[in-house]
Amino acid sequence: MAVRAIRGATQVDADDRDQILKATTELVTEVMSRNGLTTDDVISVIFTATPDLTAEFPALAARRLGFHEVPLLCASELNVPHALPRVIRLMAHIATDLPRSALQHVYLRGASALRLDIAQ
Repeated sequence: MAVRAIRGATQVDADDRDQILKATTELVTEVMSRNGLTTDDVISVIFTATPDLTAEFPALAARRLGFHEVPLLCASELNVPHALPRVIRLMAHIATDLPRSALQHVYLRGASALRLDIAQ
């Protein structure tokens, strides 16, 4: 079994608590589903949000999905002038037998523009 990392991102329309929780729930659910994961497979998850998102911690959505024993961390992205606004990102560390090439990174909504090479 190897430790691997899965990336993902989504974008919300406004700095709104409900939008942040809904979009993060969708993102985490898609990462888990597309990669056939359970919370037992997840070592930790780092969430970041662009500086224009302050209404809620994205990790709360993961807690509500059952990530009670998984270490979660929220941080702020760098405030780069040309960066895509209102973006929530995640990097999930997992234990898996899958090779890196089989992992499904998930970029949803407007955040798909961040990684056109792997967005689905």
